[in-house]
Amino acid sequence: MHFAIAPDNRNDALDLPQPYLLFLGDVAHPAFAKTAFGLRDWARERCVGEYALADAQVSVGLPPMSPRQAHAAGARALVIGVANVGGVVPDSWLEPLAQALADGLDLIGGMHTRLSDVALLREQARRHGRRLIDVREPPPNLPTGTGRKRSGKRLLTVGTDCALGKKYTALALARSMRELDVDATFRASGQTGVLIAGRGVPLDAVVADFAAGAAELLSPNAAPEHWDVIEGQGSLSHPAYAGVSLALLHGSQTDVIVVCHEPGRDELLGYPGYALPSIEETIDLNLRLGRRTNPAIRCAGISLNTSQLGEAQARALIDSESARLGLPVADPIRGGASLQALVRACLNAPA
Repeated sequence: MHFAIAPDNRNDALDLPQPYLLFLGDVAHPAFAKTAFGLRDWARERCVGEYALADAQVSVGLPPMSPRQAHAAGARALVIGVANVGGVVPDSWLEPLAQALADGLDLIGGMHTRLSDVALLREQARRHGRRLIDVREPPPNLPTGTGRKRSGKRLLTVGTDCALGKKYTALALARSMRELDVDATFRASGQTGVLIAGRGVPLDAVVADFAAGAAELLSPNAAPEHWDVIEGQGSLSHPAYAGVSLALLHGSQTDVIVVCHEPGRDELLGYPGYALPSIEETIDLNLRLGRRTNPAIRCAGISLNTSQLGEAQARALIDSESARLGLPVADPIRGGASLQALVRACLNAPA
């Protein structure tokens, strides 16, 4: 699976050394390697291979390489492809990351732990003339939110949980809109999206008082028919991450939400004992809270992550959920007529 995103000609792109070696660390669950999977699927041409430690239980299917081998193959940076709970760089990673610097690769991280704050990595980078690049870094001098109406149209992907397809859904919907000659831009609000698009605002790294203001800056005034398709974060029902979800919802002043869900997931990822909210509850909660800054907010439909299902089973579930909910339901990665129906509903276009 490999997709492409539309070029963006603005001049605020990050200066990132490419191509990449994707670092998987010792990750044990695919959901915590979402940065690596996202780059593999949406920026494959920038990825040379993958590098995992001995205890890793996840692969993204790229050629396994050491940093030295990757540098010889043309890689110029090692990207930390893991998004773990808390965004930490564990001690078990430090020697391998330091060796990557010695082997000629810059380091790119999207963790809450700043690479430049780690003494060993800072010293190795200085010694070998390499760069430490932290993309989970918000822009300076962010304002507080204003709630003032902005021109243009906005779609926000929201979810029943974390790590179940909000980014992929936003990327796929933006691409599908452009295929219909609709002026649409993907707006990245997390570290993986920023790495894919080359720009954006990592909302979960913003001081809470300024998060809604950052979301406003992420999708500024635009032409009346332009769509910003905004990558959602977290879940309003999450005991840890609901704050960033609400700030993004309020600051985006979204016209349309698409609710993302993974069938078969019963508990919040990494939070045993916390039951997943229903799709209906998630729709209701987002609409009620979203009306604070956009009274006209509506839900266009549902995005199901059916990656764990076979084709026939996935199609049957998509059809049955659409009938049950009375809304378009699609898996944007599978595409097809169901995705076309969801896109038309987002645009409020006739069938």
